[in-house]
Amino acid sequence: MKRYGNLYPQIIEFSNIYLSAKKAQRGKRFRDNVLEFNYKLETELFKIQQELKDKTYQPGSYRTFHLRDIKSRLISAAPYRDRVVHHALCNIIIPIFERSFISDTYANREGYGTHKALRQFTKFSRASRYILQCDIRKYFPSIDHEILKQLIRKKIKCKDTLWLIDTIIDNSNEQEEVIHYFPGDDLLTPIQRRHGLPIGNLTSQWMANIYLSGFDRFIKEQLKASKYIRYVDDFALFSDDAQFLKEARIAIENYLTQLRLKIHPIKSQLFETKHGCSFLGFRIFPETIRVRNSNLHRARKRLNKLQKDYAQGKISLQDVMRSINSWEAHLKHGDTWRLRQQIFNSLSFTRN
Repeated sequence: MKRYGNLYPQIIEFSNIYLSAKKAQRGKRFRDNVLEFNYKLETELFKIQQELKDKTYQPGSYRTFHLRDIKSRLISAAPYRDRVVHHALCNIIIPIFERSFISDTYANREGYGTHKALRQFTKFSRASRYILQCDIRKYFPSIDHEILKQLIRKKIKCKDTLWLIDTIIDNSNEQEEVIHYFPGDDLLTPIQRRHGLPIGNLTSQWMANIYLSGFDRFIKEQLKASKYIRYVDDFALFSDDAQFLKEARIAIENYLTQLRLKIHPIKSQLFETKHGCSFLGFRIFPETIRVRNSNLHRARKRLNKLQKDYAQGKISLQDVMRSINSWEAHLKHGDTWRLRQQIFNSLSFTRN
């Protein structure tokens, strides 16, 4: 396997850092911290560059909040200048690792995404009798730092780049507590091994793909699963042979122990596809695709908030239309014509 060196000069090149600032501010240009940073843009960028050159760079403190969706998740927001550094690193690193990813993993990859994943999932579901659908339990909080660093070092040998990567990993803030025991552990092992990555980081997203890249190849090359798809920590195998999927589950659970991961005992199930499969906010049946009720409920809450924010002058009509068009485009991936008419024809936006 080829290992890459001499990457750090590309990372700390001023043009790369400047490009990273432009990427980091997309959709956030008018936030106070971004405006403050941009007011002294060149000074701030040169300061980042110098800190990276001298290796005096240290990440700042995270701002954390809980996103209450179907389940509560701890989201960590890094300071803006750290997000610029994350982009500078990812601009150079991601293309290297992209070449080793299989085409059946869809999250956080350019040219892939939720809608392409949904189409492939639907295709597999309608062409197969059975599905083994799994969810990795507390995935981001469970990612083991030492294992992750070893996996990254299989591709990267540039010492300076590894220093920056390790600095970002080591400064991960405390995540949700995970106590998992694996063969060879003693009572204190789960506490002593550092684990967990902040969900909100760009670096965490591609590290999450790196962490399961070998697992993806195991599914395809060792288990010979021709119909497989993964989106972050949700993955599914499809087949007309139920026994193959039963044996695959056992092999999957054994493999994941190497990564100190476990699949969710309740959410991971083997069943017939004719009963419908939930994936990325939709429910896929042999003849139709419906929006999940929980997803629809969240959407209605977001639309109500849009109406209130517009009425109070917090957002512009352009912002409103952007959000509505995005949501409508998402709904179009299901059989939702009547639903869209019902929702959008009844909307009204007025100023107080």
